[in-house]
Amino acid sequence: MKGHERNNFAFIDSQNLNLAIKELGWTLDFARFRRYLKDKYAVTKAYLFIGFIQENSDLYKSLQEKGYVLIFKPTLKYKDGKVKGNCDAELVLQAMIDIYTYDRAVVVTGDGDFHCLIDYLIKQKKLEKLLIPNQKSYSALLKKFPSQYLAFVSDLKRKTEYKKKRTP
Repeated sequence: MKGHERNNFAFIDSQNLNLAIKELGWTLDFARFRRYLKDKYAVTKAYLFIGFIQENSDLYKSLQEKGYVLIFKPTLKYKDGKVKGNCDAELVLQAMIDIYTYDRAVVVTGDGDFHCLIDYLIKQKKLEKLLIPNQKSYSALLKKFPSQYLAFVSDLKRKTEYKKKRTP
């Protein structure tokens, strides 16, 4: 793309990303991950789709300061205490709203519900990468895509793991 800076957008399924990385036994450093997206994939805008819980306002502020655009989904709290805020429709809708604004999309999820979006983006030559959080555990529907489109956050532990700051 000579004479044109790449302008890629990331669409991040935060629940899928967060749970998959925790399952691997480490914590993602969202600042380092945002920098990685910018450096590796020329991501100029990184949408983070997340369920809204009032008590997490400090977390949301921190994520915004790290360069994420947060798209909130209202959450439901069930009798058993579980909170549900599925953001799949919001992610797909935003990717389609912005399709003529970005050069290519980086979609971060391992959820097969996004198969139709990934398929469409590939056909439109708009997919830069499907970045799957856990290489050992993701939807079989996503395994059908050519490997050139797939990459794994689980391979990025060294680059994106949160490391506690040492206190003297």
